[in-house]
Amino acid sequence: MRTRVVAVLCLLCASAAADEPYKRPPKQIADILEAPKVPTPMPSPNGNAVVMAQANWYPPIANLAEPMLKLAGVRINPRNNGLFKLGYIARMTVKQLPDGPERPVTLPADGRLGGAVWNARGTQFAVTVTTATGVDLWIADAATGQAQKVPGVRVNPILGWSVAWLPDQKSLLVKTVPGKRGAPPPEPTVPPGPMIEESTRVGAASSTYEARDLLRTPHDADLFDYYATSQLVRVAAGKVTPIGAPGVLGRVQAAPGGGHILVDRIVRPYSYIRPWNRFPVEVEVWTSAGKRLETIAKLPLAEEVPIHGERVGPREHEWRATAPATLVWAEALDGGDSYRKVPHHDKILIKPIGGIAATLIETEQRYAGILWIEGSGRALVSEIDLDKHWTRTFLLDADAPASAPRKLFDRSYDDRYGDPGEPILRALPSGAWVVHVIDGAITLKADGASPEGDRPFLDRMPLDTLKPERLFRSDRTSLESFVTWVEPGKTFATSRQSPTDPPNLQLRTLGGPAADAASGEAAFTSTIRALTRYPDPTPALRRISKKLVTYKRADGVPLSFTLYLPPDYKPGTRLPTVVWAYPLDFTDPSAAGQVEAAPTAFTTVYGPSPIFFALAGYAVLDGASMPVVGPSETAYDTFVEQVVANAKAAIDKAVELGVTDPDRVGVAGHSHGALMTANLLAWSDLFRAGIARSGAYNHTLRPFGFQNERRTLYKAEATYIKLSPLLHADKIDEPLLIIHGQLDVNPGTVPLQSEKLFEAIRGVGGTTRLVMLPYEWHGYVALESVEHTVAEQLAWFDKYVKDAKPRAKTSAPSGGK
Repeated sequence: MRTRVVAVLCLLCASAAADEPYKRPPKQIADILEAPKVPTPMPSPNGNAVVMAQANWYPPIANLAEPMLKLAGVRINPRNNGLFKLGYIARMTVKQLPDGPERPVTLPADGRLGGAVWNARGTQFAVTVTTATGVDLWIADAATGQAQKVPGVRVNPILGWSVAWLPDQKSLLVKTVPGKRGAPPPEPTVPPGPMIEESTRVGAASSTYEARDLLRTPHDADLFDYYATSQLVRVAAGKVTPIGAPGVLGRVQAAPGGGHILVDRIVRPYSYIRPWNRFPVEVEVWTSAGKRLETIAKLPLAEEVPIHGERVGPREHEWRATAPATLVWAEALDGGDSYRKVPHHDKILIKPIGGIAATLIETEQRYAGILWIEGSGRALVSEIDLDKHWTRTFLLDADAPASAPRKLFDRSYDDRYGDPGEPILRALPSGAWVVHVIDGAITLKADGASPEGDRPFLDRMPLDTLKPERLFRSDRTSLESFVTWVEPGKTFATSRQSPTDPPNLQLRTLGGPAADAASGEAAFTSTIRALTRYPDPTPALRRISKKLVTYKRADGVPLSFTLYLPPDYKPGTRLPTVVWAYPLDFTDPSAAGQVEAAPTAFTTVYGPSPIFFALAGYAVLDGASMPVVGPSETAYDTFVEQVVANAKAAIDKAVELGVTDPDRVGVAGHSHGALMTANLLAWSDLFRAGIARSGAYNHTLRPFGFQNERRTLYKAEATYIKLSPLLHADKIDEPLLIIHGQLDVNPGTVPLQSEKLFEAIRGVGGTTRLVMLPYEWHGYVALESVEHTVAEQLAWFDKYVKDAKPRAKTSAPSGGK
């Protein structure tokens, strides 16, 4: 008895909690994290100019510590009535294409900038600037970069869309904070009554949400009204004109003809178990002056929506881009249940204002969007089959309803190699976005996935033949992708990078048909010249070597990883190794084995990247393939067996290459990758230690589906239990570092998941460490948090992987326990 008591006391001493200051990684890594970032292009709609935006990836922790209200699924900063955003743009420059100088945009140096909202002509762009007290509106001149603040306007971005150019492209439609609204409603000192929730029997299971971000009291509902209520205004030549009455306004969209506005108005009663996009909504059409003309739909509170399903009734209203005032929307034909066996899941309706609705098309599977093609009534309508992982796109003509739709694409969305790309859009003079037509053809851009890695391409597809012709494909030494047409059909800007060169803008000029067009490399020749010359901000990363490695799982499924090796690596040296992965589910084994990597990309890092391990002397198997193959309904029944087989294949290949010491391998992952990590430690002996970040480890706490598992706990109890490493904590006999953001907003990965896994491993006497990052969400963005996470990860694997004592021969790595 005495021995047992002493053991328990020692266990409690070993697991005692402590507050520690933020740690910093080695200087070489800290310098990389704190280096300036290469700007990101934001081209104008007509390709005459581009804004280069430099983001602040890692704001200080003080930003995250600002006040925050969590209301109806929205996180609000009450000081400025802004969204509680973690990252933002710090500065902008603007450049006239192709050869204009790059000029700074004169915006406040201490403001948190939103993206550039271009007008259709590319002469001006609007920018929101978040300050300590509000969200301001600025308008910048594209030729000079000179920006002016619009006085008297406080933008209200709480429910999404907030700023857009009106069809005249001279004035802006803006959601603003109502003037003279007074102070927020005070919190009652005495509760008005108990909180009561009630549920009646429904036909299908519905997903659940994290209650901490939802409304919890009538006072919360009043606060939501206060901060979400907007006054719509028109801003023109410095004049601000109110449009209609204030209200809790969701999406607002001006009709292409300029005479009408589509408004989603959120109304009570609100829900205490659903976010605001499930609240009752009245879809209205207003005049441009704000008078209500029509109520298109009145949708009730959507408390019960089937898993992966849709709310019943009209949804996804939008204007037809190629008509002055015609609405298009979808309606479910399956009760909102995407998995119900019915001939058609959705119908798409079309209706001119003041006219009668007509059915445009009925989709066999769930409606996935419509893109209108300029110059006609033609449109591309897409549908998606979640069960089979399939998507189809049809070409139809809304002005010729008797004509049969033509099938354009019909493919598995898991098949990256067969991805035809997405149509390139352009803005009409009204500002409406349409599929760009050049000489009777549309153009498609794609990542160009291939067995050798991504090679982006640009295709031309004539609308009469629908047979694609290759215009351009990135070569094998760089990663170059389409950005915008500069002179449609002739010149276009690209973003080009290579293992040694950071992303920079280039100008491509198409020539005639290539002599080797039959090879499939390119259908046209092209010339290239540089438009920008940004230097390498992190030269230390260039000392890391990178290589795409392909191999096979024991059952023949092809796999891959990107291998990173330390600076000055000597071939044949066996290194401690980190396997970083994220599991994905597939219905087709051939798609499961496709390469998802870009070996010709410029090596860069974001956040607490596993690539930092290479600078610390590790081999890193980054993006190691973790496919889970099987029918979508039952694939997770073999999740454990498949991720163990995937991990063993990766380690075996790295050992075969001579870079990995099989006795010193660690595994790490984030979110679903964290679940994978904990399960690999529980069900295999392949690894010496693991790092699990922001994961979910007890699926009985999320009984209505997780990741792509659509069955409920009550339909697949054995699978839920087997995939819950918390319930198998006694099998986790390798050290596990658990990291989580204290304010994780992701419904499936609430911080409680990590806290309970830590308690379970500690309770059975395992080795574990729990790091809860203050103010962080599902990912980690504050500089202090990112640097601390990197330091924790390096220290953990240095102790339990790099410096691990050799295992006994009877404990050699195996594929299972």
